[in-house]
Amino acid sequence: VQLQASGGGLVQAGGSLRLSCAASGRTFSTYYMAWFRQTPGNEREFVAGINSRGANTYYTSSVKGRFTISRDNAKNTVYLQMNSLKPEDTAVYYCAARLSTGLQYHDWGQGTLVTVSS
Repeated sequence: VQLQASGGGLVQAGGSLRLSCAASGRTFSTYYMAWFRQTPGNEREFVAGINSRGANTYYTSSVKGRFTISRDNAKNTVYLQMNSLKPEDTAVYYCAARLSTGLQYHDWGQGTLVTVSS
């Protein structure tokens, strides 16, 4: 599946952004989708994940209560609503896909930069 992330930008601390990740292909609804983020010199970090039907979501502790992952299988799109943004949320955000039964993410979007100013 090909993934195209968008929605990044510059926002003040306390503000909100919504990232989108559009997927090509007919099998989007069978994939587990996730958002990761990466800052210079650091490894890519898992941020949030959602199962194929959207019934179960998972978040890294630092974003719980502030970020919400969702998906619209009819539109082949996964979203990341980010509220109460903090400067430490500044990163390049990537969407990723894996098989629901797999562990390895096999497809990645190109990344979208989120910058949170203090």
